[in-house]
Amino acid sequence: MAALGRFITASGMTNLADGIAMVAWAWIASLLTRDPLLVALMPVALRLPWFLLALPAGVVTDRVDRRRLIVWMDVLRGLAFAAAALAIWLALPLAPAPQAGVSSPGLYWALAVAAFAVGAAEVFRDNAAQTMLPSLVPHDQLERANGRLWSAELLTNAMIGPAVGAVLIAAWLPLAFGVNALAYGAAVLLVAGISGRFRPEQRAVRNWRAELGEGLAFLRGKPLLRTLAWTTGIWNLLYQMVAIGVVLHAQENLGLSAEAYGLTLAGGAIGGIAGALAGERIAKTFGPARTMPLALSISAPCFAAIALAPGPVTLGLCFAAMQFSGYVWDIVSVSTRQRMIPDPLRGRVNSLYRLLAWGMMPLGLVLSGLTVSLAETVLPRAAALTLPFWLAAVGAAVLTLAVWRPIRRGFTAS
Repeated sequence: MAALGRFITASGMTNLADGIAMVAWAWIASLLTRDPLLVALMPVALRLPWFLLALPAGVVTDRVDRRRLIVWMDVLRGLAFAAAALAIWLALPLAPAPQAGVSSPGLYWALAVAAFAVGAAEVFRDNAAQTMLPSLVPHDQLERANGRLWSAELLTNAMIGPAVGAVLIAAWLPLAFGVNALAYGAAVLLVAGISGRFRPEQRAVRNWRAELGEGLAFLRGKPLLRTLAWTTGIWNLLYQMVAIGVVLHAQENLGLSAEAYGLTLAGGAIGGIAGALAGERIAKTFGPARTMPLALSISAPCFAAIALAPGPVTLGLCFAAMQFSGYVWDIVSVSTRQRMIPDPLRGRVNSLYRLLAWGMMPLGLVLSGLTVSLAETVLPRAAALTLPFWLAAVGAAVLTLAVWRPIRRGFTAS
């Protein structure tokens, strides 16, 4: 198997595990508590490392063999999921979830620690993977390579993974975490077999402050990259408000089972795969300066439509449209970033970029839980559960208007 093929297959395996976990983390939290804020704190533990560890991950990525870093981080994630599966098995059967507090505090916090470990390893792993890909293909083929990579990721993460996760949850709770450990093990074997040199040129003297300063200076000098970073960060905040809110909305307002919810997310992935495959052609047809603002403009109506969707089919269509536009944005954004950043700086600049782009995600999760909790004091619970979607719609509309011209000017000047 060619190096790029092994790389994409390994990414598919890890994203299969992530797709299973997408359903499992929040769903099992909802089995331990019905408090929206406590449900949100579980995925917060998973995403908080992006805020805490993005900068160290950039320095490490530019110092070590990126292939080996990927391997060891997948080993850590596999062990964390195995530990989570064991903790759930020991806690069975679960008591009914209370409206306030948690039914099994020991299990809740054990899972939160496991989620944090998985998220911490993901920060280093994903940063290394994005910096390693340009070493596998010519730069003029990055859009195509990223399209293939994200198509595989979406197929496993957003289509197959959630459906499998829902089935595993329904069959036996520990399976949703135990299967993930096996998937990461397979990914480790695939990446370890890739041949080549993936360690960047080394500095004579290592000083993490100076190294981070170099990355920051580069990012400061690229207005387009800065605009794309904070735009992605705010959008991720808004999306996380929706992603955690839709779990309780699907259960209580729409009456969906775990299987139906997983299939809804999987249906939405069809749009994402289409966007990943069509992203290169769309960018070449319209140009990146027009493609990215247009892709962003689809978010606001999609967020509003989620609040109005009467059932799983319409909800899946909303996710499909949002995933399509989101992955067209990502194809252009990431390929632009990979081309603009020199290889010796790629890990550090990428980590600074992703600190802005991904570090906002925990805040979105917390805001979702707080919004519902506060809204319940003045609104019926059914209405309170949809409020994060309306706030995300307004935020996305304002964001689109704010960055439309800066993005177009940035591509014109770059």
